[in-house]
Amino acid sequence: MTQQHKDLAAGRWKELSFIEQMANIGSEVERALNWQAKHNPAYSQKAYERALELVDLTLDCVMSFARLKELARVREALVDYFSGTNQFMSAESSWRKYFLPFTYAARRGC
Repeated sequence: MTQQHKDLAAGRWKELSFIEQMANIGSEVERALNWQAKHNPAYSQKAYERALELVDLTLDCVMSFARLKELARVREALVDYFSGTNQFMSAESSWRKYFLPFTYAARRGC
């Protein structure tokens, strides 16, 4: 997988708050879901890969064990949903519900 967010990987990602990081991850997941609904698997895959890259960048800078645990579980569930057998039985609506509060909080500046 090639690196899509080179400037973020170079250190800018660590300057964002956890809420902003999660909102950005949610944006990529949202894009992947939207392309999936439009039956465009190539674009959906690219957005999914960008989301995983952002998750990995966030995992690298998370200090709290609780956040690390949650984020690792999110990554596992994303991989299961987009690339696996969906054994966790995730749904498009559950992904949207999970990331939406982060988007609201980031917009409010929390």
